[in-house]
Amino acid sequence: ILLAVFVGLMVSGFMLADERNAGGFWEGLHRIFDFPKAVIGEASEKLHELPGHFVRYFPALVETLNIAAVSTLIGALGGAVLSMLSTRGLARWPMMIPVFRRIMDVMRAVPEIVIALVLIFVLGGGPVPAMIAIAFHTTGALGKLFSEVNENASLKPVEGLSSVGANWSQRMVLGVVPQVSPNYLSYALLRFEINIRASAILGFVGAGGIGYELKNAMSWGQGKYDESAAIFLMLFATIIVVDQTSSYFRDLLTHGRRSEMLA
Repeated sequence: ILLAVFVGLMVSGFMLADERNAGGFWEGLHRIFDFPKAVIGEASEKLHELPGHFVRYFPALVETLNIAAVSTLIGALGGAVLSMLSTRGLARWPMMIPVFRRIMDVMRAVPEIVIALVLIFVLGGGPVPAMIAIAFHTTGALGKLFSEVNENASLKPVEGLSSVGANWSQRMVLGVVPQVSPNYLSYALLRFEINIRASAILGFVGAGGIGYELKNAMSWGQGKYDESAAIFLMLFATIIVVDQTSSYFRDLLTHGRRSEMLA
């Protein structure tokens, strides 16, 4: 029954979207490959100019990576604190657990692009609104994941530290963090990959980075498609490198930690 309801919603939603689309989905379906064909064709003709474009847009790529890195760091720190405040057995104020969980729900529910649009209106365009928007969403997302990790942590070190007079911060840092840090780092690396893509997307609304340059290159149309192709290649290569590198370290953290525990 649920599957039938889902299919019905999907079909009705598609029909509604097709009716409201500017030209209609089916009428424009045969032109779906026109843009990639034009980009590849122009890039092939100006292949010798691609290295120069790589050098030109490399600072924008670094800016995108910086936005993602700072957002992930801030979000991981905020998520770690909120996760401990919302985990039974670890919370500083047990009565406030539902409040902190609802805060994380709200932070996850608001899309980054909505937050970025509001901040751009207030602060103006640039990387700062993108960083705040992604960090806000990352805090809620990682807080939820970290809280699930915390639930599997042993409370014996926490109880031992409490018996010798350690305060809440000391109990968390010395009794909980050593247990959960491999999983924390694994989730943070995974979120870093996601934030790179998010920061590139936010560039389309004026939040800076490589996405902003890609939007400008695409807006010019023919004559600038070689620049669009160069940016696509840079972004694609960066995501692949970061994905493979973070996957390696995630496997090393999780499986390495598991091997130590078995030994």
